[in-house]
Amino acid sequence: MSFFHWAVLGLLTATNALYVAAEFAAVAVKRSALEPLAQRGDRSAAAFLRIANDRVALDRYIAACQIGITLSSLVAGAFAQSTIARDLGPLLQSAFALQALVAHSIAAVVVLVGLTVLQVLFGELLPKSLALQFPERIALATFVPMRWSISIYRVLIFLLNGAGTFLLRPFGVAPGGQGHVHSTHELELLFAESRRGGKLSPELHRRLQHSLRLARRTARQLMVPRHQLDAIEASTADAEILKHVLASNYSRLPVYRDTIDQIIGSVSTKDIVAAYVTGGEIPPLIALLLPIPFVPATLSADRVVPLLQHEHSSKAVVVDELGSVVGIISVDDILAELFGELGEERKSESVPAVEQLADGRVKLSGSTRASAAESFLGDHWEGTAATLGGLIADKLGRLPVAGEHIEINGAEITVLEVSHNAVLSVAVRSATSVRREDGA
Repeated sequence: MSFFHWAVLGLLTATNALYVAAEFAAVAVKRSALEPLAQRGDRSAAAFLRIANDRVALDRYIAACQIGITLSSLVAGAFAQSTIARDLGPLLQSAFALQALVAHSIAAVVVLVGLTVLQVLFGELLPKSLALQFPERIALATFVPMRWSISIYRVLIFLLNGAGTFLLRPFGVAPGGQGHVHSTHELELLFAESRRGGKLSPELHRRLQHSLRLARRTARQLMVPRHQLDAIEASTADAEILKHVLASNYSRLPVYRDTIDQIIGSVSTKDIVAAYVTGGEIPPLIALLLPIPFVPATLSADRVVPLLQHEHSSKAVVVDELGSVVGIISVDDILAELFGELGEERKSESVPAVEQLADGRVKLSGSTRASAAESFLGDHWEGTAATLGGLIADKLGRLPVAGEHIEINGAEITVLEVSHNAVLSVAVRSATSVRREDGA
């Protein structure tokens, strides 16, 4: 067991560590951190970015790492058994008076265990931890030897990747799956981890969560429901129009003909007042009509926004499968999902009152938007209901009655008032309060 033998094992372990660090760094590196370096003229950063952005090239890069790890481990094992184990056998035989075969077997086991510990600690765990801690630095530091390795292993990479593709084909798995693509659920987990690590403030974390959930929210869930619509009939008399405008909390009102299912546009309350002040009378509402688009109730909220932008409108009429009007959705409703209630230009009662009861519960209106009640019902709410009252009815499978109790996501809800088949108010004990009381 000469110094040369240990030096060779150290070199092979270092080689293994190099490939492990390169592989984990290639997977964990953030492209956004390397792009500024590439723009400042760092050739290694620019070259690595070209590989990271090419799934086939990245697949070859990872394959070179895996081949390097495998070869260095196999060579280290074979070398240690043929040198160190060979020299250790006679020493054990003479020291413990063992038979030659037994001594050589024990020496082989000792070398195997020792080499495994050496490889795991210094060839696997240490480089992996460093690569995950400093992925950009390690990726650039290992890039040049990896570029050489890709050239050296080119034939092996071609043969092994080809064989892997052939074996994966019956399972319908496409090669080159190392792309940095995350589902919305995975992104939520990443955001939560970043918040725990202090990289995101609680408020920014909440906004990011809500922005991801927009794709799962529908127009029906965020709209102002039909029974709460503030709309005006097209043939309404001037005096009634003025009263309606003065009493309204909205800057734009839907206009319908005969029934609410026949909305023909919207009018600006500002236009109505301006016309009256200027001419002393209000022209027919038809002359002041502004177009208003229609959207299906099942359309996701993230698709409503570009539609409103395309139509140059701040509101849209929400209709069901039969074409009946079920509500109105506005940009404010979508922004409220992201940032909390903002209110319209003249809106004064956008958020239903929250009343603190003496027993620690809170009293909420049944018309409270279900997403606004998330702080009481838990982080997530499921279903298609737009309001808290609708959510309760969905959970029960029927209309509730006054005094009825229901639990949603750990929150205890008591229905206080019901009128005309609608929930007027409820008392809620939040899930957090329930857990605190149970713990007490």
